[in-house]
Amino acid sequence: MRPRSLLRSRGTLAELFSGRANSFGLLRLLLASSVVVSHVYPLAWGHLDPLWEKSGQQTDIGKMAVIGFFVLSGFMITGSGRRSTIGRYSWHRALRILPGLWGSLVISTLVIMPLLYRWQHHTLNGFWNDPNGPKTYLLGTWNTSLTGGWDVSGVIHEGIRRGTNFDGSVNGALWSLKYEILCYIVVGLLAAGGVLLRARRFVPLAAVALWVLILNDWIEAPGWRGIPGDMGSGINLPGLGSLSIHFIVHLGFVFLIGATFQLYRERIPINDALALASAVAFLATLRWGGVFVIGYPAFAYLLLWLAIRLPGPFQRIGRKRDYSYGIYIYGFTVEQALAMLGYAKYGKLGFLACALAGTVVLAALSWHLIESPVMKLKDWTPGPIRRLKARKAAPAAAQDTAQDTAGAPTERREAEAVRPPTVSA
Repeated sequence: MRPRSLLRSRGTLAELFSGRANSFGLLRLLLASSVVVSHVYPLAWGHLDPLWEKSGQQTDIGKMAVIGFFVLSGFMITGSGRRSTIGRYSWHRALRILPGLWGSLVISTLVIMPLLYRWQHHTLNGFWNDPNGPKTYLLGTWNTSLTGGWDVSGVIHEGIRRGTNFDGSVNGALWSLKYEILCYIVVGLLAAGGVLLRARRFVPLAAVALWVLILNDWIEAPGWRGIPGDMGSGINLPGLGSLSIHFIVHLGFVFLIGATFQLYRERIPINDALALASAVAFLATLRWGGVFVIGYPAFAYLLLWLAIRLPGPFQRIGRKRDYSYGIYIYGFTVEQALAMLGYAKYGKLGFLACALAGTVVLAALSWHLIESPVMKLKDWTPGPIRRLKARKAAPAAAQDTAQDTAGAPTERREAEAVRPPTVSA
């Protein structure tokens, strides 16, 4: 039998993608772990990871991991938006992101930070009553808006003063969550307006519009490998706080790429040669420039290809226990604590091993004690809504029963009318 040509498609995304057999769990786990790897460098040594310099200061490992998250999220969340009512969709999204976040805020603010404060000052006097203490931080971060500041009672600031820490935030990784929520809101509005079902072309057109903005910024950038766009401009949205226009455009673009893959699954080929070309293109943009314009789409396709083409054993990772979100929301705080306690003396590999170990433990606890239990409530319906549905269903059921009863004699008469006469012997 001749080997299948690399130039031939193995099928479309619609034909090959299975909700029960894919490697999304593994990819999310790798992306979350990559964020932890990336943060080792700035948190314990004060400089960005090696990809920052090798890419000509275009991007770093952590930012590319966030890009990957938004691609996968765009694909999966858009599918959820098409299948669900707006109420059910909103409920599912809130259950997936908020309880885990709140748990991490409680652990970091009311457990880790007090312990570090006591280690610094040998007392808790002043921790709870500080104007920028735990209450202010919790009230300003519970909805991801981060309006309560980045530090708690000066714990991180003291670490910076002592020379052990180089970043002033308790959990800087939370910055991307409000952009994720913004994308959730946009998908919900598109679903409620019927766009995802009846006007799906709007999504790729919106992606192209954002791509044109990024292309224009790249052309006007001082160098081919520079960061395009004005990262200083922003807007304030109710509930989400201040958002950077730069990240709205860039993260929105890759999210819409994932959404387009979902909406046009029957037209997206899964081709090994195309995946290889995407990998080459992505690596080339890291070397010579154009990550934002060419590298993002290439990276997006490569992720979807991996989700389908990786062998079966990889597809079982994360299917029942998804620690990726917990790793993302705990890793930064764990690394800040380790840096403050002097774990940088073990070198980058030793520091990373300790950071991953502590982060995975907290992520596992988050999954088993918070995330997985609350997801069991995804089919819950509030009592008033349940009773309203029951009242609406009752007359319809009674009408159906009446029609069945009324129709029975008619059906018997019709049957008798066409029955042949009985011939007696």
